[in-house]
Amino acid sequence: MSAINFYLKIIKALEEIQAPYMIVGAFAGLAFGVTRATFDVDILVDLHDKDFEALAARFPLPRYYADPEMMRNSTRMRIMFNIIDTEEGVKADLVPFTREPGYRVAFDRRVRQVFEDAAGNTFEAWCAQPTDIIIGKLKAWTEGRSEKHPSDIKAILVFTLSGLSPETINLQAIEVEAARLGVDTVKLWHELLFAAKEAVRAYKENRNAD
Repeated sequence: MSAINFYLKIIKALEEIQAPYMIVGAFAGLAFGVTRATFDVDILVDLHDKDFEALAARFPLPRYYADPEMMRNSTRMRIMFNIIDTEEGVKADLVPFTREPGYRVAFDRRVRQVFEDAAGNTFEAWCAQPTDIIIGKLKAWTEGRSEKHPSDIKAILVFTLSGLSPETINLQAIEVEAARLGVDTVKLWHELLFAAKEAVRAYKENRNAD
């Protein structure tokens, strides 16, 4: 099982047990133009007592590590927990909703998007809107300055501004959040937005020329 298929297996399990969730970060960005091969998977989950055993049952030992008591305790303590595929050496991070109350707005406006597994099969899942993915990545860049975040943001901007997604980006909302994060973040945001618009303009000019 590839890493992507493992992540989709978790999402399908959440769908089956009807547990509210939202994919965030670069994995959510797959639906909006992010193409890099390696990324961490963060899934925001709103799990309750009935969900822990049901979710763990779909990932049995010895191949998987998915301890229902660990899930329950992590949710109560508002800390992240993992589901691990020990054969493939991959893991998914599940973040209790109680840990990230600031995500309430993003969670309320999450959208259904189509993802594709390694075999080309498509699957719908709940994920953050591109606006909220970009805001989250600007926050992550502000904290750690990793270059993967600007690259992902530009890819999402180009994809969405080119009209390849039915979703739109609230540029004003991102501008407001960037300003709260500081001068460096605002500068980065403006640079990425300019570069993305230039890429879209060049793409449209080349397409018209053909």
